[in-house]
Amino acid sequence: MAYSSISKPSLHFNTKLFTGTGSTNAQTGVGFQPDMVWFKNRSEPYSHQLYDVVRGVTKRILPDLTTAEETDANGLTAFGTDGFTVGSNVGVNKSSNNICSWNWKAGNSQGSSNTDGTINTTYTSVNTAAGFSISTFTGNGTNGATIGHGLGVVPQTVWIKRLSNVDGLIAYHASYGNNASVKMDREGASEGNFWNSTTPTSSVVTVTNSTENNTSGQTYVMYAFAEKKGYSKFGKYIGNGNANGTLIYTGFKPAFIMIKNISAGSTNWQMYDNKRDGFNPQNDLFRANLDSAEAAVDPIDILSNGFKIRHTASSLNTSGNTYIYWTFAAEPLVANVGASIPATAV
Repeated sequence: MAYSSISKPSLHFNTKLFTGTGSTNAQTGVGFQPDMVWFKNRSEPYSHQLYDVVRGVTKRILPDLTTAEETDANGLTAFGTDGFTVGSNVGVNKSSNNICSWNWKAGNSQGSSNTDGTINTTYTSVNTAAGFSISTFTGNGTNGATIGHGLGVVPQTVWIKRLSNVDGLIAYHASYGNNASVKMDREGASEGNFWNSTTPTSSVVTVTNSTENNTSGQTYVMYAFAEKKGYSKFGKYIGNGNANGTLIYTGFKPAFIMIKNISAGSTNWQMYDNKRDGFNPQNDLFRANLDSAEAAVDPIDILSNGFKIRHTASSLNTSGNTYIYWTFAAEPLVANVGASIPATAV
């Protein structure tokens, strides 16, 4: 049985749903000051939008596109102690539209420079308890350069996005290895080796000199995630091609699940959470690589100890294909601190 030192995961990750107003809209109830907020309009096809405390308010990247970082005075305009404020941007606050926000806690400030690597970060904001850090840095164009992440343990997944030009967000995942990556704006499997065939260490991430991760003089943002037992899990599973699909054990009740097929191209990124639907099968789906509105397709079950695939879609469950996933907890299966209340299925 899994145990966790994090008795209340919702103090580090939480999904917040709200209705757009078309004007200044302050949202509370996240449960903490969010340092990274990922928005998606549920009602209409607008791009995903990602903001963080290190780059600062109004600075957005669009994970489903290859566009450079943009400044939008009407996007996320403030991080609050229990939420955030958004302006009139239609992707995050169109009047009467349903909006989803996924919220992560880092260090609750922009942070300071990390000097552990051969490239000093400009800023690094770290939440070591939950295994999450946000950094910005300027590339030096050196193959094999290293960047400090500040976690103190080895990250299992790393996302990097070039801010100053048109490149998609690249993702390292330990289950895929250090010779391959996926790009969040694409349907493809491997998009190349951006990690110099080197696994991250407890202090640094190694990069090549590609435009996507380390061109001299270009600016980048890096998100690093370490696994925390009972709170986060970044693993893989093999599809069985059956509607009674694979059961993936995480050791907690998931609050957020993202899945990518790494065996086949032309497969979408699947995104689920425990708030938008609220009962099994969970089939309120977003696709990270598309701007499409929420769709009731490709169901899964969210359970007290993991999740179970309930569809044969190629993006979820082709027989023999390998899938990588990212999950964060709603509740630990059993907590060894606090109330120690067992998790239940949705």
